[in-house]
Amino acid sequence: MRIAVTGASGKLGRVVVSHLHGKGHEVFAIDRVPAALGVPSTVAELTDFGQVLAALTGVHDRWGAVEAVVHLGAIPAPGLTTNAHLFANNVVSTHNVFEAARVAGIKKVIWASSETLLGLPFETPPPYLPVDEEYTVRPETSYSLGKAVDEELARHFTRWDPELSLIGLRFSNVMVPADYADFDSWQDDPARRSWNLWGYIDARDGAEALHLALESDITGFETFIIAAADTVMRRPSAELLTGPLAELEQRAPVEGRSTLLSIDKARRLLGYEPTHSWLDEVPA
Repeated sequence: MRIAVTGASGKLGRVVVSHLHGKGHEVFAIDRVPAALGVPSTVAELTDFGQVLAALTGVHDRWGAVEAVVHLGAIPAPGLTTNAHLFANNVVSTHNVFEAARVAGIKKVIWASSETLLGLPFETPPPYLPVDEEYTVRPETSYSLGKAVDEELARHFTRWDPELSLIGLRFSNVMVPADYADFDSWQDDPARRSWNLWGYIDARDGAEALHLALESDITGFETFIIAAADTVMRRPSAELLTGPLAELEQRAPVEGRSTLLSIDKARRLLGYEPTHSWLDEVPA
């Protein structure tokens, strides 16, 4: 496929561009800053609909019309700017990507939703464990509120055009191998990472999840939690469940160091199976 990747120079974006290119796809990088990623690239402001539409329908000396979009471009976390600016930037950018794809006849958009929709930082405990995609989203910040609006936008875009495939991947905290050296710093204090139930995702597995979503035959709107198979802790997951978490209903066995962010739906419908663990990158 000819695939445009927005936010291509970001932490996940760089890995995604390399991964999709390595799979034989034609990959085109879009960002608000110049990107040197070994593929054709251009600068575009995603909050400007005209620029987004132009980028997806062809840029002279770079590429022609694309067949699919991986939308990662966003302010990546709460607190990096003011609440209203973050919300406006992210939601308008996603709307523009969805609308530009619709106008251009592009039927597949995979975008970065977020684990934050599950209720992070879980100051109010989730309804059960492991958490999954089945309960109503619980945004607690302007960032996650924007992600909730993105998912609602996708629901209606696909209602207007049932042939569209809009898949939101609720990525856990994205990590690259260089990050893993820090993981032992919180082993004696699990509370430091309880805010997302000790979850993470290796960027390489995140890129493969995007690849699987691109190649799937799913139409309509779907969301998937994308996390590693294990947690950021060395101790068994059941030992992490103290206080209010210990009182929650467990809808699936919590065994070994298994993730508390359920990836069963992604396994079942996308064929997703993470292959990277932080323990493979650090001494025992």
